[in-house]
Amino acid sequence: MSSENIQISYVDGETKGRYVACISGIQGEGELTISKVSDVLIIADHTHVPASMRGQGIAVALVERLVADARERGQRIVPLCPFVRSQALRHPDWVGVIQK
Repeated sequence: MSSENIQISYVDGETKGRYVACISGIQGEGELTISKVSDVLIIADHTHVPASMRGQGIAVALVERLVADARERGQRIVPLCPFVRSQALRHPDWVGVIQK
């Protein structure tokens, strides 16, 4: 499945945020939740993709969107989520965005 078929939206709250991924015709939604520590520091808390959506590249697309948004906003990400942490290890170009 191409990542172009994945629609990702962001739901913003005062201290939390949530990226939501959907694919037309597939039931369920993937999510990546964050906590806002400050204007420049966020924590990637948890990534979840339901069984109905697995194998479609949803989790990777969510993390890529998180990193792109953080880079654009001048934020740093603390990768508490094991999946986000594992993706950060695979992308040395994220070093300016991921806080170790």
